[in-house]
Amino acid sequence: MDIYEKSLALHKQLRGKIAITSKMSVTNKNDLALAYSPGVAEPCRQIAKNEEDVYDYTAKGNMVAVVSDGSAVLGLGNIGPKAAIPVMEGKAILFKNLANVDAVPICLDTQDTEEIIKTVKYLAPTFGAINLEDIAAPRCFEIERRLKEELDIPVFHDDQHGTAICVLAGLINAHKVVNKDLTESQIVINGAGAAGIAIGKLLLAYGAKQIVMVDKEGIINHNNPQTLLNDGHREIAKVTNPEQKTGNLRAALIGADVFVGVSRPGLVTKEMVTTMNKDAILFAMANPEPEIFPDEAKQGGAAVVGTGRSDFPNMINNVVAFPGMLKGALAVRASDINQNMYLAAAIAIANSVSASELTADYVFPEPLNPKTACIVAKAVAQAAKHSGVARI
Repeated sequence: MDIYEKSLALHKQLRGKIAITSKMSVTNKNDLALAYSPGVAEPCRQIAKNEEDVYDYTAKGNMVAVVSDGSAVLGLGNIGPKAAIPVMEGKAILFKNLANVDAVPICLDTQDTEEIIKTVKYLAPTFGAINLEDIAAPRCFEIERRLKEELDIPVFHDDQHGTAICVLAGLINAHKVVNKDLTESQIVINGAGAAGIAIGKLLLAYGAKQIVMVDKEGIINHNNPQTLLNDGHREIAKVTNPEQKTGNLRAALIGADVFVGVSRPGLVTKEMVTTMNKDAILFAMANPEPEIFPDEAKQGGAAVVGTGRSDFPNMINNVVAFPGMLKGALAVRASDINQNMYLAAAIAIANSVSASELTADYVFPEPLNPKTACIVAKAVAQAAKHSGVARI
């Protein structure tokens, strides 16, 4: 059997990947009286007097809602909420296994922006944080923005910020390998959806100055309305492409130091890589097939190549970021997750690869290293305190 057949058999055997377990046993009347009636009335009374006590007397402080509408699931597209459940269950077990954070998959049977916002707000009292997942752009931008404004708990859209954190971490280390300055590199990002725009914003926050965004209509240019397909494009156009370049992806890559692909398979050729600067870095992250395979990229002169796949070196995978990101936010009861916390996470991930380990084929940590979540959580918690969003 191939990997898809094996996975299907496993899911059928287990009937899903998660279950709810109890922290205490209830085997006699005394247990029942403490866990439920009448004893449970006392924590209820305490929380009614002081709502912050909910973190002391319930699971809220270690509980994340993984929320999706099924509109942009992996590379499968708009497959709906029921078909999205296996992915959200997978996310939940990664939270638990890597960061000991409890997570509940919540797949909503609506793709209406206002309905999603309203529903998440109704659910929020139970959770310490919200992880938005696989919600299509541009709707995801408005949903995240509104929820961050209207809730007092962290809201994290992993497809945007988890991807951006991991790309920045990998690029920090890749630039060490090729002895270049990331802030001076010519960077091309292909795919100006949720992930691509978030990557561009975080790289700018880190100090990158020369970023060109490319989407299906070519290089995004604020003087060319044809390339501005939505509000996200219009916003990112104001802060990228300082030389106002025009043309397609082939034109954008000429003289570039970095290619980041969050788009479609096969868009980059070996010949296109030869037009990039010496010791080019390519993160081709389309799944299941990248924009260019590593052997072709290296034949074209690339020095460092990463993909989203586990069967090649430098797997750029969000699992390195999101468990520790929310673990750190929950640890200090953060009211928000902000850009300083994203940057802290990226730098912590980059630094988790030691100088002695760093090579062209190892610029990004192994995705299932259990130490990474703790490293990220510590950095994120500190950044939350420095940013004034920590409540403890």
